Amino acid sequence: MDIKLIKTDADYRAALTEIETLMGATLDSPEGERLDLLVTLVEAYERHHYPMDLPDPVEAIRFEMEQKGLTPKDLEPMIGRSNRVYEILNRKRPLTLKMIWRLHRDLGIPAESLIKPPHKPASL
Repeated sequence: MDIKLIKTDADYRAALTEIETLMGATLDSPEGERLDLLVTLVEAYERHHYPMDLPDPVEAIRFEMEQKGLTPKDLEPMIGRSNRVYEILNRKRPLTLKMIWRLHRDLGIPAESLIKPPHKPASL
C-alpha cells in the first residue's frame, strides 16, 4: 500500500478524490484499509490547516438551548434567578466557575467553550 503524508493542498485534494472513489469499500478489505488511512491523514491535515474555533460561552449556551428546546427558565438551576440568566445571555455578566461546572455537567456543554473569553460585539 503506497500512501504518503498530505503536505500540500494538491495532496489534500488528491486524497479527497481518492476517498470519494473508495467510499463503498468493505471495511476489512485492502480498499477499506486504504480508505481508513486516507481519512485519518485528511483529518490530521484539516485539524492543522483548518482549525475549528470553539463558540464563545453565550453562543454555546444558546445553541444547547435551541437543540434541547430549553427556555431561560430551564437554566435557573445552573445559573441562578431569571435576572441572572438574562444578564448572562445578554453578555452583561460573566459566568462564574460554579455556573460553568453546572452547565457542563447538566447540559454537556464543553468546558473549553464555557471558559473561553466572551465575544465582544463590534461597536458602531
